Amino acid sequence: MSDEFEGVKPSRRGFLTGAAAAGAALGTAGMAKAEGERLITEVQDWATGLGDGVDVTPYGMPIEFEGDVVRRNVEWLTADTISSINFTPIHALDGTITPQGCAFERHHSGAIEMKKSDYRLMINGLVDTPLVFTYEDLERFPRMQKTFFLECAANTGMEWAGAQLNGAQFTHGMIHNMEYTGVSLRTLLEEAGLPDDISGKWLYVEGADASSNGRSIPLEKALDDCMIAFKANGEALRKEHGYPVRLVVPGWEGNLWVKWLRRMEIMDAPVESREETSKYTDTLADGTSRKWTWVMDAKSIVTSPSPQAPIKHGKGPLVITGLAWSGRGAITAVDVTIDGGKTWQQARLAEPGKDMALTRFYLDIDWDGQEMFLQSRAVDSTGYVQPTKGALREVRGLNSIYHNNCIQTWWVKADGEAENVEIS
Repeated sequence: MSDEFEGVKPSRRGFLTGAAAAGAALGTAGMAKAEGERLITEVQDWATGLGDGVDVTPYGMPIEFEGDVVRRNVEWLTADTISSINFTPIHALDGTITPQGCAFERHHSGAIEMKKSDYRLMINGLVDTPLVFTYEDLERFPRMQKTFFLECAANTGMEWAGAQLNGAQFTHGMIHNMEYTGVSLRTLLEEAGLPDDISGKWLYVEGADASSNGRSIPLEKALDDCMIAFKANGEALRKEHGYPVRLVVPGWEGNLWVKWLRRMEIMDAPVESREETSKYTDTLADGTSRKWTWVMDAKSIVTSPSPQAPIKHGKGPLVITGLAWSGRGAITAVDVTIDGGKTWQQARLAEPGKDMALTRFYLDIDWDGQEMFLQSRAVDSTGYVQPTKGALREVRGLNSIYHNNCIQTWWVKADGEAENVEIS
């Protein structure tokens, strides 16, 4: 903040009035006097007749003026749209809950269509009684609701090689955060009868799509906090998110959240499938690979200002906002720098952080029109501090694709436009 704001807490009216005066002096957009504002003083077209009736949009859709708030892909990165990915428009959203229609997709053999009446889920292997559940069976078990983030292990993966894709949606948009409704995985496994000794046991899960996307999960995790979800944000799962049933594995990489879940087998050892050997491992500089790197470490990103959300109002009050998350617990603090890490300010968390869920942060400043190098740095409940790109590369090298939780830099120029850059 500038000196005029230090030590005092201005009213919002005074804050914005000062900004309007500053904006008018600079010839930029600002607050107008009421008597000269035609859109307020004159009757407009939308107030002279009737609007649309309730039967026009039986399923509510965003207004046309928000038509650019959509998932996007990158042609050269996602040329194969069947086994491919798109990105959540995190730069255009606020709060923490991701609308299902905006939430990113990742498919290995395309999104399939399955009716609830055709759905079946088998539990077999080292259980007392192998069972098959219908969708209606799942609805009869005690329900739970939890909000969790889901992040693709490859989110921010292009940044290993340098500042690549220009926009928060493309660098960090393989993430979403939803309220899930379903059944505790422990409840279903106990229904089938667990082994007397669960130590060293694994749960192999697979989907009903052609890829099956089979993954092995330690049984301890499966019994801890995993869910069988059939609703997200209060409505049925979308087709692209695994309708009618998917697995929820809080805090762990998205590839484990198997969609169209069809079978779970308790085993003595992991399967070592394609998705957990040749994929989703971290190859280090010496050619060896880290194995079983499931947890998504603490991470954050400034979503606005950013390349897709430039500053348009000129100097004066500016809200810097973004998202933070951790697969190991809750976010406890987020620091923001506007000078590339020389000085840091603690941001305001919109709400106290929740375990394995997105946290929204804000920093309100008085922008003087000078260029900024914006970064955010998250701290979680374990005390872990989000690292710089350089610190990650010292340990991991440049061969990695997955699990990049680096500090991101936006170069905000004097005209308000922003660009993806690195600071050495």
